[in-house]
Amino acid sequence: MKKIISICLMMVVALQLNAQQKPTDLDKSPMDMSYWPANYPILKLNGKVKDMPVARIIYSRPQKNNRTIFNGIVKYGEMWRLGANEATEIEFFKNVKIAGKPVPKGRYTLYCIPQADKWTIVVSKDNYSWGNYSYDMKKDLLRTDIKTEVNTDSVENFTIYFEDAKTGANMVMLWDTVKAVLPISL
Repeated sequence: MKKIISICLMMVVALQLNAQQKPTDLDKSPMDMSYWPANYPILKLNGKVKDMPVARIIYSRPQKNNRTIFNGIVKYGEMWRLGANEATEIEFFKNVKIAGKPVPKGRYTLYCIPQADKWTIVVSKDNYSWGNYSYDMKKDLLRTDIKTEVNTDSVENFTIYFEDAKTGANMVMLWDTVKAVLPISL
């Protein structure tokens, strides 16, 4: 009897494991991740860094797909999740400054209010949000305006990456023919 119960329990566990491992369809806006310093996991794997990274950003990458992006699917003057699906998250492993304001190490959600010539970047303490549906202004850590510029090439997939700068790094955001840069300093 013990053996039969044991076999039945193993079958139930196996069925549960199989149900939990069912693959989902590929998302149209796949999630991506960028590090500061760039390629941090590879650098760590090769023994070229010992410390934690300064920052990591997790975001979804919507595609242009022949659509009008800015003042089209992303409306000027309206809150945007800075990507697709879940709101974009940034984690700082060290204290940094954005627009001269201190940002303690920790995990935050990023939003954007785009205009034709500038973006207002919002750093929020409200994490684990889908889109901007639960956005609460009371949880803003800071807001700062950054200028946009015309990018010479049209970028199909929304892209965020870090590039080194004199005082820290620039978080570069590209989509369609728009480029926006958020300076972050140590």
